[in-house]
Amino acid sequence: MYFKSTFFEDYQLQDKRVTLGRTITETDFVVHAGHTGDFFPHHMDAEWCATQPFKQRIAHGTMIFSIGIGLTASEINPEAMSKGYDKLRFVKPVFIGDTIHSEITISEKGDSKRPEYGTITEHVEIINQHGEVVLVCDHLLVVKKVH
Repeated sequence: MYFKSTFFEDYQLQDKRVTLGRTITETDFVVHAGHTGDFFPHHMDAEWCATQPFKQRIAHGTMIFSIGIGLTASEINPEAMSKGYDKLRFVKPVFIGDTIHSEITISEKGDSKRPEYGTITEHVEIINQHGEVVLVCDHLLVVKKVH
């Protein structure tokens, strides 16, 4: 991880970056359940899940969001601030042993309330080892302009 100043003008629509992968483990399930208090059987009870349509435990959607977004944090841009996330959707289930990676595309550029800043939207897709999109969202950024 390193610092790299990227100003509003440096962002180009449709620029794309792809992260490294990360395999989801049973430990991830247990740690996330402990952090959130979400011990629902869909995530924690292998025997009960065997009787359900997916036949196995399903990863917490919030965990996949956290890990997938964490994968995108490869550089620190001191010129940008995260404003949050929009249009978050859990598209497909993720299971223990699946490997996910994130693909980020600059999808929008716009003006900000303050003229010295602009807004950037990064469309984020989290993808499993089969090439299937499992989660999508838009990351909203406020980014300093050069002048």
